[in-house]
Amino acid sequence: MMRVLGLETTCDETSAAIVMMRPGAGGEILANEVLSQIAEHAAYGGVVPEIAARAHVDVLDRLIRRALDTSGMKLKDIDGIAAAAGPGLVGGVIVGLTAGKSLALALRKPFLAINHLEGHALTARLTDGVAFPYLLLLVSGGHTQLLAVRGVGDYVRLGTTLDDAIGEAFDKIAKMLGLPYPGGPMVEKAALNGNPERFNLPRPMMGRANADFSLSGLKTAVRIEAEKHAPLSRQDVADLCASFQAAIVDVIADRVRMALRAFHEQIGPPTALVIAGGVAANGAIRRAMSRFANEVGLHLVVPSPALCTDNGAMIAWAGIERLGLGLIDDLTFAPRPRWPLDVHAAPSLNGKA
Repeated sequence: MMRVLGLETTCDETSAAIVMMRPGAGGEILANEVLSQIAEHAAYGGVVPEIAARAHVDVLDRLIRRALDTSGMKLKDIDGIAAAAGPGLVGGVIVGLTAGKSLALALRKPFLAINHLEGHALTARLTDGVAFPYLLLLVSGGHTQLLAVRGVGDYVRLGTTLDDAIGEAFDKIAKMLGLPYPGGPMVEKAALNGNPERFNLPRPMMGRANADFSLSGLKTAVRIEAEKHAPLSRQDVADLCASFQAAIVDVIADRVRMALRAFHEQIGPPTALVIAGGVAANGAIRRAMSRFANEVGLHLVVPSPALCTDNGAMIAWAGIERLGLGLIDDLTFAPRPRWPLDVHAAPSLNGKA
């Protein structure tokens, strides 16, 4: 039996979680306390790094205590302390990393510095016990990547975005159209009442042999249509959101198809298609990927929305995976605002992968 405390503070969610693994029985989330900072950042239309860092400082201790109470654990019962060490907003990363190191030092427990993206990448093994190797579509506010997940710490990047991440594009479109923060869910909500065929928007990179994304042209096309029809009615906004989301869905399906081809050529057949990251909570994307997986005969795994957005359980689980392999870090580990999963891949043009 192994129990790990996981801390997540890389952006605008503060989280502390305790996850347990029983031999032969998989993982179990004993507690996953998450506090969102949406209210603190709403007035600014996006995350303000300094505000985020201060908010993490204010609540992290409380969330750790709450996680212990919820799980019925005491700190002495914990086998390891895992903290997200990047990538992310460096001020926030420092908060969680420092807290994790302090606990590990005081308790004389193993410390595990976790790549936030690896937390997302391995969540499907916590929820569904997915075997390696699998194809991962990682879609969040700051990252859009297609990766071959061959093992813990073993990733091959098959595609990335050349400019905006998908979540970033959703947020920018929301701001452009006057929708409130957080933008992504607001665009999805508005799209429910829109006509996805009204605006003929481009599908960037469709048909390209590689698996990369580019979303800046699509974002520009939405802006041009919005300016052309200004002032926008509520229906105009809904139709623009629906048309934009439909274009994103088409692009994702095409890019995943190209990544699947590369996966087969480089590695062999994947065990599953996994979607992770905050944007994986989008219903239209989930439905499209379900249709795609059925079409190609591939098992689709999408964790629950609560485990797709940033949370401590994914950090704790990645800690369990690494602790089980003896991959322990020392207390000199420095925060990493940039930390690619595939260390051998060429830097992406947007500097985020």
